[in-house]
Amino acid sequence: MYRDNARTKSFTRRTALIGGGMLAMFGVLAARMYQLQVLESRRYKLLAEENRIHLRLLPPPRGRILDRHGELLAINRDNYRVFVVPEETPDVEATLDALARFIELPERDRKRVLREVRRNRGFVPVAVRENLTWEEVARIEVNAPDLPGLSIDVGQTREYPEGATAAHLLGYVAAVSEAEQTGEPMLNLPGFRIGKNGVEKVHDLPLRGKAGNSQLEVNAVGRVMRELARQEGQPGQDVALTLDMGLQRRAMERLAQEAAATAVVMDVNSGDVLVMASSPSYDPNAFARGLTPEEWGQLSTDERTPLINKAIAGLYAPGSTFKLAVALAALESGIGSDLRTFCRGQVDLGSARFHCWKKGGHGSLDMISGIEQSCDVYFYELARRVGVDRIAATSARLGLGRKVDIEVPGEKPGLVPTRAWKLAATGVPWQPGETLVTGIGQGFVLATPLQLAVMTARVANGGKAVVPRLYRDMVRGESSAPKPMPEWPSIGVSEAAIAVVQRGMWAVSNGTRGTARGARIAKEPFEMAGKTGTSQVRRITRRERETRVLKNEEKPWNERDHALFVGYVPAAQPRYAAAVVVEHGGGGAAVAAPIVRDLLLATQRADPSGRDRGPVVASERPGPRDEGPGGSRG
Repeated sequence: MYRDNARTKSFTRRTALIGGGMLAMFGVLAARMYQLQVLESRRYKLLAEENRIHLRLLPPPRGRILDRHGELLAINRDNYRVFVVPEETPDVEATLDALARFIELPERDRKRVLREVRRNRGFVPVAVRENLTWEEVARIEVNAPDLPGLSIDVGQTREYPEGATAAHLLGYVAAVSEAEQTGEPMLNLPGFRIGKNGVEKVHDLPLRGKAGNSQLEVNAVGRVMRELARQEGQPGQDVALTLDMGLQRRAMERLAQEAAATAVVMDVNSGDVLVMASSPSYDPNAFARGLTPEEWGQLSTDERTPLINKAIAGLYAPGSTFKLAVALAALESGIGSDLRTFCRGQVDLGSARFHCWKKGGHGSLDMISGIEQSCDVYFYELARRVGVDRIAATSARLGLGRKVDIEVPGEKPGLVPTRAWKLAATGVPWQPGETLVTGIGQGFVLATPLQLAVMTARVANGGKAVVPRLYRDMVRGESSAPKPMPEWPSIGVSEAAIAVVQRGMWAVSNGTRGTARGARIAKEPFEMAGKTGTSQVRRITRRERETRVLKNEEKPWNERDHALFVGYVPAAQPRYAAAVVVEHGGGGAAVAAPIVRDLLLATQRADPSGRDRGPVVASERPGPRDEGPGGSRG
């Protein structure tokens, strides 16, 4: 009996302990449920919604690029793409084989698709090909029953209607590389492209715009069920340039007659760049869609360097065009324009002999006739009297030897040497003969065509420090007003000195012995003033001079002289300046001067600065303008 009572008490205690434990457990569970369902219900509801709703970024339309008259230079167009959803086709490879019967499908694209199919989930669409034509889209749609898992999608791609005409200036867009990832979500969007060169790169951020978003309902494995809401992005800003596309086309057509050449035309008062042409060029549309290895190899190995913007990155010895800076340096040093020198075709300095381009010599010359006939001996004498440091100081005032900050990637500063520069760069002191060579724009002197145009503009406008500008405005809507005319400071050269050089440049094109008389504009009021230049790319040895110097056309192309010419119009009231360099083209008078004449005549007839005072309004490509007849090659 005693044992039965003990067992009953023990069972009761155990029951109480177990029941108490169970009550405690249920209490903890109830408290936790209360915490989850009441206290933290909002938090977990939000997490559940975030798992159910995915936010997808929508790329905005990229801003357009326009010329000064509203002509569209960079736009967006519909890009028809074909996608494959792996889970909707029993055999992806068989589907790709079937697709290849209706459109071209390169092997590299096929391998990429299969690689992405293996890497992604079955419901994730994989792009097969982009930039489909209407005919290709139609063939796919008509044969859709035989192409399970394929669908057509429409996106946007960048297009440059003018192709290669302004490629170096506009640049191009291309896919984002790993090094360019900044953490911005939009950069991770499939097919998203950013500016890689030119205007597209400089103003990439405002051109991009702001992304929109789409709220998508997905199931537990991430499959999209439906779209709940959509907010479109903000389009990128438009960029209005100072460029005149009609003149740019004319310049590229003219330069295409040479193997490699470049031209710049600018307004001498406002600094507006009207033409910046570099030939040969490339098609930026190829970069936008993606270059093939064959296309890249052809562009990167061409000795004419089509990928380089020669207007800002081409460095050339300016040759006799540099004599304008030497003449101004002499005048500012107190040397009068009436200084006379006798040219007998050569001059000796110690044991070295320096030749004039005219073998028999020019005879007695003053400064204006020295500029007119481009006498080397005359400028040897000026350089010897002035010294290289004073020449360099005046050159800097004219915009040489330093970047002009045109806001286009790749600009080179050029070089105008000084005594201190040579000692620091080479460890060797400056030699007297190097001063003479500098006096005719050879030796160490290097300049870009844009710098030569700036030098010419500053001489033409009477000595104002005009700076070239390429951008009129950044606009969100359809139009923008041109920027007001800036007030440029003086370059610090007297008006009297500028007037002497202007008279010499007028004589170059219009004088009876002018080196560019054959390319003159005879019709008033379109007369041109200018300066020829021919720069050697290799030294002519004494032995070669004593035997026979090969004619330019007899040399290999890359050993021929560069042809240069700078000029402005109208000569009486300057408004536009130009510089042209023809690589290995020969004589500046015969090759470069006629190109400048044709461009400046067309510019005067079109008069883009004079007639364009209103806002920029986007328009379709205009018809050809009446730009006047071109002259014969001088």
